[in-house]
Amino acid sequence: MSSHKFLVHNDGDYVGVAIQDIQAGEEVLGVELHSGKEYHVKSNHDIPLGHKIALQGITKGETILKYGENIGVATADVKIGDWVHTHNLRTARWDYGN
Repeated sequence: MSSHKFLVHNDGDYVGVAIQDIQAGEEVLGVELHSGKEYHVKSNHDIPLGHKIALQGITKGETILKYGENIGVATADVKIGDWVHTHNLRTARWDYGN
């Protein structure tokens, strides 16, 4: 790993945001914006630029934190290194009644 490929907005966030495309199986480095804390994660999926990578295991129904705040609920179990997006996250911003 030479340079970071994702950013973490707040220490304690459950996800980081890809600043470059990430390939499945790739060992990636992430950096927390305020402290510079480093995170090392092996990606389980291809994760496009701007999408989220899980930094910890998340159980179905659990709240997901980003920016230090609730961004939604996991609709499936999520493993460290998984791609987190609409297929496994119901956003807190809009409630679709699902």
